[in-house]
Amino acid sequence: MNADSTLTTTHPATARTGMRSPRFRYLIPVTLFIALAMILGWALAHNPREIPSALIGKSVPQFSLRPVQGRTLGLSASDLIGEASLVNVFASWCVACREEHPLLMRMKADGVVPIHGLNYKDRPDNAARWLNTLGDPYTRTGVDRGGRVAIDWGVYGVPETFVITKDGHIAHKHIGPLTPKDLDDTILPLIRRLQHQ
Repeated sequence: MNADSTLTTTHPATARTGMRSPRFRYLIPVTLFIALAMILGWALAHNPREIPSALIGKSVPQFSLRPVQGRTLGLSASDLIGEASLVNVFASWCVACREEHPLLMRMKADGVVPIHGLNYKDRPDNAARWLNTLGDPYTRTGVDRGGRVAIDWGVYGVPETFVITKDGHIAHKHIGPLTPKDLDDTILPLIRRLQHQ
């Protein structure tokens, strides 16, 4: 009788656990699938070039850099006060920088806004040769050989472009090469607004 009662009390508990187990086994993959689908949906809906910067609305980091070889004007935080401007992070080894370079040259020719260059982890002679060959769109340049200043600016890679207000605050950050659409839709309208403030 003792053996029978043990079987009777243990068996229903085992049966109930066994009945719940298959349900949970199906629920876990469904839950994981839904979570992955949500993550994928979010990733597809967001432009990786629009990564928000913690520096938007803040003063540019304090820095002072010597100019690219063959240029006379270096770049410092104090140079970015007084008028709206762009700071473009570039390097001679950067293929995407070559893509956007004609746009920067056109902006310089049109006199739309001062463009300053932050030369990122580049060899001095390569940077000078690159600007001498393709043209120099920059009012001022700063050599960031070790990449320390770029880290302070929150740079992910090159090229990146920052819109700077008259009082030296970062108003916008663009990741990747500039395109005509980027200029027409975002950069130029913002610059015009800043120039009239």
